[in-house]
Amino acid sequence: MSDSSTALDGAPETAEGVLVDIHSHLVPGVDDGARQLSDVLESVERMRGEGIGRILTTPHIRASIAADPPRSEERLEHVSVAFEAASRAIAEAHPGIEYLRGHEVLIDLPEPDLSDPRMRLAGTSFVLIEWPRLAIPPGTGRVIRWIRDQGYRPVVAHPERYANILRQPGVVRSWRDAGAFLQVNYGSFVGRYGSEARDMAFRLLESGLVDYLASDFHGKSSLKIYCAEAHEALRRRAPAGLLDTLTRVNPSRLLEGLDPLPAAPLPQASNFLERLRRIVVRRDRPETKRTT
Repeated sequence: MSDSSTALDGAPETAEGVLVDIHSHLVPGVDDGARQLSDVLESVERMRGEGIGRILTTPHIRASIAADPPRSEERLEHVSVAFEAASRAIAEAHPGIEYLRGHEVLIDLPEPDLSDPRMRLAGTSFVLIEWPRLAIPPGTGRVIRWIRDQGYRPVVAHPERYANILRQPGVVRSWRDAGAFLQVNYGSFVGRYGSEARDMAFRLLESGLVDYLASDFHGKSSLKIYCAEAHEALRRRAPAGLLDTLTRVNPSRLLEGLDPLPAAPLPQASNFLERLRRIVVRRDRPETKRTT
């Protein structure tokens, strides 16, 4: 399969090029991600070792801040200064790594102002969004349609992680029907966020609803990136080209302002394998510190 070749230090890389990561928190000192520039440089080295060569970093911002122009400008400029410092350091320490900027926008208003290109992914019309407190509020489909009507293309971050998501799987499909794309975290496939998130991540892949895989890496040495582990967990079941589509082709298309290509569904596991996987999940010990 195309994703079984190796990158630097033996990590997975697609046959056609480096992996592209569209969700991380590697702007120093602006959110709960990397705290210092040294953390960013260490994180980029680790991501490079896993075959990731294009990094779109996405610090948190609230839609309610964007609704207040003075606060919004203060926040965005603060991130810009830190991003530029990190960009210069990365270019010197890791030439060849592409380091881009967007935001992960917390949708705490029903009609968010996304007009500033700094809030969107690499200045495209794509915007990475999440709902507050990892809970699904009412009316999310209407919000997504409103964002689309404004000319933007929402990408819902880590849909598999929302509380009680297994009990309401139809809501995720409703996001797709309303015009959203979906990004699943690598760590979800190996129990990083618990068994429910893991089960939902596999279900979304089996339903052909996933458009992107990404790290959501928060730039701390105590955390894993989970790229290699996710590839290992998926590669035996994944149809030819699936992982390449989700980790290189579609993220690259996003950076070019293009919609993702449809991804082939992941074949469902046999009943025996599913029972075995659930046993393994119960034995997993996810990292106790949860990041958003």
